[in-house]
Amino acid sequence: MNLVLMDVPCDQVTVLVLADIAPLHRLWGWSRIVKGPLSLRPQAQLRFSKVLGSGFDGGFGLRPSASRQGLFAVFSSLGAADDFIDHSDVMHGYRERAAEVCVVKLRAWSCRGSWDGESLLSTVAPPGSGPVAALTRASIALRKAPAFWRHAPASQTALEVAPGCQLAVGLGEAPFLRQATFSLWDSVAAMDAYARSGPHLEAIKAATREQYFTESMFVRFATLSIQGTWKGRHYG
Repeated sequence: MNLVLMDVPCDQVTVLVLADIAPLHRLWGWSRIVKGPLSLRPQAQLRFSKVLGSGFDGGFGLRPSASRQGLFAVFSSLGAADDFIDHSDVMHGYRERAAEVCVVKLRAWSCRGSWDGESLLSTVAPPGSGPVAALTRASIALRKAPAFWRHAPASQTALEVAPGCQLAVGLGEAPFLRQATFSLWDSVAAMDAYARSGPHLEAIKAATREQYFTESMFVRFATLSIQGTWKGRHYG
């Protein structure tokens, strides 16, 4: 896949790490979530990071997973992202203690909204071929949360079986109120077909109409690489 770099002052690269912590190391895994981004501060050119829990079995429900988690990190350059993946203590820890690790390296081509006041730069043109990825995250207004979760199950079930969806995972900073969904697709057409039809479209309309979110961010990515294993499927 050939990517066309846009004329931006920063070659921003996002790294998403998915890990299923081995049973003997579950306490270490939970400590990663408790420490959060603090443990990543020494990383060179790190602009933004989140350590995320996951729904049960990597899914989207309110029941948390005891072992699956994610790490979302944004770097100012491809070199810094590669150095983190290849040499950091954080990645060494995941590889030593996880039954499965999957690492996705991405460049954004569209971003709307923000995450804790931060937004991503669009550094490539929309790709002509896949795979492509999407991240949807939201801070849900407390009084709107019950209504949001009434819409969520149908949309999320549809995502897991959507044609062209290679991977889908539910992530979150906090149960119930700070949620994210990451998905990997064969093509932009497959991603659009899901986004513009069925339960997902109804959920988006309801979120807009009822103002479910106090903050949200919707990002589309070109996938630079995906390496590892997630839920028994090998990538790369």
